[in-house]
Formats: sequence, C-alpha cells, structure tokens
Amino acid sequence: MSSSVSPLAPKNVPDMPVIAGVRLATAEAGIRYKNRTDVLLAIMDKGTAVAGVFTKSKCPSAPVEWCRAKLKGGKARALVVNSGNANAFTGKTGRSSTALTAKIAAKAVGCSESEIFLASTGVIGEPLDATKFDGVLGRLAETAEAGDYLAAAKAIMTTDTFPKVATATVKLGKAKVTINGMAKGAGMIAPDMATMLSFIFTDAPIAPAALQALLKAGVADTFNAVTIDGDTSTSDTLLAFATGAAAKHGAPKISRASDPRLKAFTKAFNQILANLSEQVARDGEGARKLVEITVEGAKTKASARRIAMSIANSPLVKTAIAGEDANWGRVVMAVGKAGEPADRDKLSISFNGIRVAKSGARDPSYDEAQVSEAMKAPQIAILVSLGLGKGRDRVLTCDLTKEYVAINGDYRS
Repeated sequence: MSSSVSPLAPKNVPDMPVIAGVRLATAEAGIRYKNRTDVLLAIMDKGTAVAGVFTKSKCPSAPVEWCRAKLKGGKARALVVNSGNANAFTGKTGRSSTALTAKIAAKAVGCSESEIFLASTGVIGEPLDATKFDGVLGRLAETAEAGDYLAAAKAIMTTDTFPKVATATVKLGKAKVTINGMAKGAGMIAPDMATMLSFIFTDAPIAPAALQALLKAGVADTFNAVTIDGDTSTSDTLLAFATGAAAKHGAPKISRASDPRLKAFTKAFNQILANLSEQVARDGEGARKLVEITVEGAKTKASARRIAMSIANSPLVKTAIAGEDANWGRVVMAVGKAGEPADRDKLSISFNGIRVAKSGARDPSYDEAQVSEAMKAPQIAILVSLGLGKGRDRVLTCDLTKEYVAINGDYRS
C-alpha cells in the first residue's frame, strides 16, 4: 500500500449498513505484509445465491479456476480473500493451496467445500502457504459480525491507497433491500469481463441465474469500461451474493433478471458497480488526474469503445495529461491506430469542454492559455467526435506519472 492517499479519493466514505445474512471478520495472517490485516472471511446464511464473472486471461489464478468450478452450484456459505499473494502461476502447488484453504474454511464455517469461494491478490508466481489460514479462519468464524465493510475492504488492499466501498437501499416489492459493495485495484487494471477483486452483497431474494444475468450485464459499461495501464490481471474476480433475507419482510422472490419488479434494484445494482469502478480509476497507481474519455459519432457503440480504449491505454496520451498538456495530436494518433472507421477530416476533439481541434485541424478559436488552465483540473474530460454515425461510448482512466513507474519498479523489492 502507498503511504499517501490518492488526491482523487472520494471526500466522503458512506456508512455501510448491516446486511442480514452476512457476517465479516478480518485478521493478520502474515501472507506478505507486516502489521496489517491481509485476510477476509465473509460468512453467508444457508441458501445464499452466488454469481460471478472472472478474468478472460489464458493464465488465470488458482482461485479463479476454483470459483469457476464451484459457481455451477449457485450457492455460497463463505468467501475467503487474501492480499499479498495472488496464488497465480503456481502450478499444482497453487491448486493444492486453494483446496486446503477451502477445506479449512469449510470446517470453520460448517459447510461443504463446494460452498466456499476464494480470491487472492498480490504477487504472481510465488507459492501461497495455505497453512497460515489454519487456526486463523476458525477464529474469524467465531468472531465474525454483521458488519464492518470498511475493515473488510482494507484487508484486501495491495497498492491501493484507500478502501473502496459503496452502498444503496432500494425498494423491491414493498420491502427495502440493501446492496453493499467493495473493491480493490490500482494497477494491472484493464478488466476483461470482471474487475481486480470486487464483492457485492445484498439481502434481496434473487435466484442464482437471475443474479448472474444482472452481473454479466452490469459490468459491461462499468468495470469493463475502466483501464489503468492496459494490463488484464490473472486474478480478476467479481462475485455477487444474495442472502434472500429480505423475503421475510415481504420482498418477492426473483427468478428472472427481466422481472419488471427488479427495475429499481437493477438500477441501484448498476450504480454500485459504476461507483466502485470509478473509485478504482481514481486510485490508479500514481494517479493525479481522473480522465473520462467519450467517443461519439462512431459507426457503432463497439467501435466507439475500442477507440476510447485506444486513447485511454496510450502512454503518450496519459503522460501528456500528467504534464497538463492538451496534446490533441496524441489523441489523433490513438484514434488512428485503433483500427476502427475514422475520417481525419471529420474529427473534432475537446478537453474539458474546450474544442481544440475541428474538422481535422486545430480549432480556429484555439487559445493556449485557456486550455492550459483547464488542464490543471483534477478531472479531465476528453471528447472525440468522429462524425460517422450514432455510436457512442465512455471509458474511465487516469494519467501516467513517474510514481507509477516507481511503484511497479519496486513492487517485489
């Protein structure tokens, strides 16, 4: 973890309410870090539904493979998360570690190993000593309480500078239901069907298939529209748990994601995903500016996404923003290399509402002093208008600073 909090961190941290059917506990297991919590145990009531999306990396971590296999059952009783070691690229040893962790957790909670879900984050390629969980998970199961989500979010941090949490309360039928979420991630961020690590909890009575459909749709324009450095992690895991406890208070049981009664819940659920994914962008390693890139006038939404990501992942664009330079030439470069339909002579570019390029050339009203002042803002909005169609999309990223290099140059040291 960084010793200083990102200047882009949210000014206010929400009070995270209790969710019926979920208990949390954290501890120091000594996985890698000293004098800080590094393991989280979340215990859910019997019957809790689970859904998940994971990295599309062809080199996934052992916990990702474990979760994919157990997701078919649709039910969860516990989640174990550790920071400091990703348990990725660890071969048979890694698979043995996940099996042992699940065995220890199942014994501590009193459930089947198939109801245990696992996630690990940290260094790749180093064996994870799962024996360090022996005893620790038993104590956590005894002390787990219905609530400190902020402490839970802190326990799963690596190079993050602040814990990331979000909450929402919404009506489902005539009952109130709550959604709480947490996430971690600051580097190796270019999600491909999930995020670094993120966990969503709700007391809504939603069946596993419906929850899975909600989650898969929700990540498309949230976590999958964020990039820090263009590198997709081996460990990307996003799990959602629905305890169903609100059914006792009149919440209807939902079996289909298309159920019209789920409309308000779906909106709130997606807002949680959007909130958490923006916090990830705000905590990009070494970041000093949050960058929103909007591409409009593309042939299709998919084309707009690919062009926006080309801009967002360009080191030249990101370093220019770090230097507070509205270098639209680098944006033009990123548009041109994306491999998507574009017409140089129809292209217009704006920085924070100030148009700097129009119809393939510098805007006639361009004012260097005005633009330079605008680039000093902590949030930079880049708008690219292609003039080819109705396709539009938006992605989030951050600038690329010397601190990013320093963090990653020393990561294993």
